[in-house]
Amino acid sequence: MPWPFNHFRKPRMAARGTIEAIYGMIVTQAREPAFYRDLAVPDTVNGRFDLLVLHLWMVLRRLNSAEGGVELSQALFDRFCVDMDDNLREMGVGDLTVPKRMQAFGEAFYGRAAAYDRALTAGEEALAQAICKNILNGEGIEKARQLARYAEAAIATLMEYDDAALKGASCKFPLPANPDTQP
Repeated sequence: MPWPFNHFRKPRMAARGTIEAIYGMIVTQAREPAFYRDLAVPDTVNGRFDLLVLHLWMVLRRLNSAEGGVELSQALFDRFCVDMDDNLREMGVGDLTVPKRMQAFGEAFYGRAAAYDRALTAGEEALAQAICKNILNGEGIEKARQLARYAEAAIATLMEYDDAALKGASCKFPLPANPDTQP
């Protein structure tokens, strides 16, 4: 018979290696040259940030249905915040300015995630509009439609993987240039 006080343990934290692997998978995909070359994502600090946010949002959506997904999601978001903080410091942003910039990153993430969630339920055109506004600076709706198709294909692909594949970061996103091609 188990001890009755076992229920009062702290929840298990996600293994650091798991979070690093998942975050690495997201960053690698967000750096895929085809997004910038073929889909008109601006190859700027902001463009790269916005594409990273899009991929983080997609993976966090998938983690909602995974066992231990809440803890993994929080750990993954925390890793994203550490990465943003590190990047700011590498770019020479001063210690007094970093917290304000981090707050802006958090607001940007939550605003975009909410917009993408609303748009996803409203259909492909709504998602294309949200992507056009947030990633393509309001220009290039046809490229935004391609990015929306990619995002929908990536979400569907992530849902096909079991929890072990997701936690092991052995998932593959579809190709950005041709989202209908599954990995």
